[in-house]
Amino acid sequence: MIKRMFINRKQAGILLAKELKQYQNKTDTIVVTIPRGGVPVGFEISKALNLPLEIVLSKKIGHPFNKEYAIGAVTLKSSVLSEAAEEVSHEYIEDETGRIRDLLQQRYDWYYGKKKPLELTDKTVIIVDDGIATGNTLLSSIQLIEQEEPKEIVIALPVAPPSALKKIRELRAVTQVICILETRNFRAVGQFYEQFNQVSDKEVITLLKKANNQLPLKTIKD
Repeated sequence: MIKRMFINRKQAGILLAKELKQYQNKTDTIVVTIPRGGVPVGFEISKALNLPLEIVLSKKIGHPFNKEYAIGAVTLKSSVLSEAAEEVSHEYIEDETGRIRDLLQQRYDWYYGKKKPLELTDKTVIIVDDGIATGNTLLSSIQLIEQEEPKEIVIALPVAPPSALKKIRELRAVTQVICILETRNFRAVGQFYEQFNQVSDKEVITLLKKANNQLPLKTIKD
């Protein structure tokens, strides 16, 4: 029986914030979370360190003959393709990219209204999730954020297996990886939380508003 490490995502975020103390009040630093589970964790870091909170909205491009098999990923600003995309037509990729961007824009408008995404160029970006199993979603998010040319990328996670962390640490774009609990006895992220309820879109919207309304206007602009 595994002893659970965290009470909930809030506690995990508070613990991570202590590990990220050197970034407190840095006007060139942004906390970027992976929705939806990463948002409550990122919110606590944002609040404790007085940093703006952003989300990375991405969605995989599925293979035309097997939608579950990813051949790439798309955000509102950029996209990455795997080697498997070489056997797929350019027209299909273009059509899927456009369709996915429309869906992502709808979700972003839902979360943020008409607010523009924060610029990540020349910023220190702290990417946060509530934990990773394979790390594949985080890997694609890092690749997509890297295209915006941040100054550095820091990964902050409550829990992950060594195999996933190894893949993350090997990326040249990543300058630091902070993980509170690294364990091989890993089945799912939720096993390390006493409370691991599904995070709703409503909660995401509330936390994003609270995070960025509590910051000085100067910090958001910088």
